[in-house]
Amino acid sequence: MLASIVCLILHLGITYVSAIKGKQVILLAGQSNMSGRGGVQNNTWDGIVPLQSRPNPSVFRLAANLTWVEARDPLHKDIDVNVTCGLGPGMAFANRVLKKNPGLGPLGLVPCAVGGPHGTKISEWGRGSFLYKQLLRRARVARRGGGSIRGVLWYQGESDTVNVLDAKKYKRRLVNLFQNLRADLGSPLLPIIEVAIASGQGSYIENVRRAQLGVKLARVSCVDGKGLPLLADKLHLSTLAQVRLGRMLADAFLKLESMAAITNNTSSP
Repeated sequence: MLASIVCLILHLGITYVSAIKGKQVILLAGQSNMSGRGGVQNNTWDGIVPLQSRPNPSVFRLAANLTWVEARDPLHKDIDVNVTCGLGPGMAFANRVLKKNPGLGPLGLVPCAVGGPHGTKISEWGRGSFLYKQLLRRARVARRGGGSIRGVLWYQGESDTVNVLDAKKYKRRLVNLFQNLRADLGSPLLPIIEVAIASGQGSYIENVRRAQLGVKLARVSCVDGKGLPLLADKLHLSTLAQVRLGRMLADAFLKLESMAAITNNTSSP
């Protein structure tokens, strides 16, 4: 009996290691709505996890200590450490992707978003900044052992709605970020799905939204968050809104994957 239990444990361990070595990596970056505030009230998370965001044995998370662990919300609890994190879009995204295309698994989610108590401007994500270098470092670690970076989910911009100069410079800074990230990861056509903000901290929300919706780069898709339900603070997405967003991001990602497959088949001799 004991020998059988030991064999089972060893088998599960080998299966786990094999799974994380062959993972398809998705980077999650931006600020608070990407790191997740769904279900957070008075600095306390209610712990409610809808079915669409439940843990999945084929979904892993790169923890802050750079080890792979089971993915479960709050995904950013050890990354966005100066606030209380709740439900974000990551798990709903991963579960829908695997439901629609099980062959893409296992998925490795790499949380990199930082909102903090005051948010993060896109200028804080410029090449050479702490946040950018952390994103690159975590992405490169995630690739070790045969991991393949398949996409980036980006949700940020609420902090850039306060100052008119930040809003005016947003599009150029966003394009630079995407191009720099692709160059530094050696993936010129890395799929990126950005979110057009649903809210903001200032008066220039529409300016930033126009910048986000106006990005014209190959294999960059924009999901519009406008109208998604917000918490009482009128800034952060509710739990159900995060689930909806995750599914929207998944559909956009799968569409990019499908388009790439068609292009590759067409160009094949």
